[in-house]
Amino acid sequence: INIGHRESSIPFSYLDDKAQPTGFGWEICGKIVDEVKKVTGRADLKVTTQSVTSANRIPLMQNGTIDIECGSTTNNSDRQKQVAFATNYFYTGTRLLVKAGSPIKALADLAGKKVVSTTGTTNYRIMRSYNDEKKLGFELLGAKDHSESQLVVQSGRADAFAMDDILLYGLRASSANPAEWAVVGEALQVEPYAIMLRK
Repeated sequence: INIGHRESSIPFSYLDDKAQPTGFGWEICGKIVDEVKKVTGRADLKVTTQSVTSANRIPLMQNGTIDIECGSTTNNSDRQKQVAFATNYFYTGTRLLVKAGSPIKALADLAGKKVVSTTGTTNYRIMRSYNDEKKLGFELLGAKDHSESQLVVQSGRADAFAMDDILLYGLRASSANPAEWAVVGEALQVEPYAIMLRK
């Protein structure tokens, strides 16, 4: 069984200080693997891991590279056409990570600014739609993962990082100086997380 995991989806699936997968979602997958071993009578079941990104997790599930994915994947009707999901285990919403002291306090403050989000996420799509609907005129940038998105804000190339608030709080807490960061804005749309499986 090949378990797909994320490298920077704190606290659900991320790499620890020994570069090993860990986190809440990772632990759920471990319980599932234990149950598969028990039900199949295969205590010798070979368990492998595969790092996945927001952009490649669904294709890797569909083509059989991974059998189960334990990250921070939103269970929605669009994705259910491509993959299956276990029971939802966490609910979050899109908010903004900004540098402390930023004038951005709400989504409306993004007008004319630069916003980054991780490509392949529902958040990226939501922010693009929100920008069109509200005619805010912000520039939406894409990054390969959550750590890179935070770095884009840290380096001044974007004013805010739009992502699920729980992931933003995880990045803030694990940063070198958490007081340099703030999570702001009202939650935009509910995101239910679930373990992803092949159809």
